[in-house]
Amino acid sequence: MADKENVNNNETTDANEIAAENEAVENELDLLQKELAELKDKYARVHADFDNIKKRLEREKYTAVEYANEKFAKDMIPVVDSLEMALKSADADAKPEELIEKLKEGIELTLKQFTTALEKHGVTMVSHEEPFDPNIHNAVQSVDSEDVESGEIVQTFQRGYKYKNRPLREAMVVVAN
Repeated sequence: MADKENVNNNETTDANEIAAENEAVENELDLLQKELAELKDKYARVHADFDNIKKRLEREKYTAVEYANEKFAKDMIPVVDSLEMALKSADADAKPEELIEKLKEGIELTLKQFTTALEKHGVTMVSHEEPFDPNIHNAVQSVDSEDVESGEIVQTFQRGYKYKNRPLREAMVVVAN
């Protein structure tokens, strides 16, 4: 009988150990489920924050593109003012010679103001003194010339312009043979 009691005690002990292990596993499982729920919540919040930041940056990008020329436009306003003043001066009662001289002076000043504003924003004229470059010059004619070497620019029909280093419009030039 003592053996039966030992077997029953062993079975009871084994059952108690199994129950304790099951309870520990269930506690561990509950903790892991809680941690998983917290991580899912944290992930959802981070993902929502990321989406909000992405949308805000997209709006800011469109706004920046939309108003990219604002500084340029502000710098063009004084040029418009100068042209308006030139028109007003043409209405003045003056002798034709004086009027022509005033208009010429006003146009020269306005042109200088305009080119200064363009240069401020990275737009420069292609120099006619540069050697011929097919990337920024368009040879519309070639002539024989004893004054300059072959391939050099003899005359400029229309000035070219560059924005930073990218051509906006090629200069139309005459090139020596």
